[in-house]
Amino acid sequence: MDIRLYLDEDSMDQRLVRALRARGMDVETALEADMVAQTDEEHLAYAAASGRVLHTFNVADFYELHGQFMEA
Repeated sequence: MDIRLYLDEDSMDQRLVRALRARGMDVETALEADMVAQTDEEHLAYAAASGRVLHTFNVADFYELHGQFMEA
């Protein structure tokens, strides 16, 4: 199974994106998905609906949000 990544605005550094893609990773950024300036909830919903793993450096906000998402 291949991991498909979605990088939100906090983690979509172009050097990281290039390095991941150079290693064959399927990566989509918030910019490419036209998701810039969306809420954390919208980023999580987009990643889930797209079958992607959300990668973020915004751990504090997403820690709680992930718990709420899994409960729903």
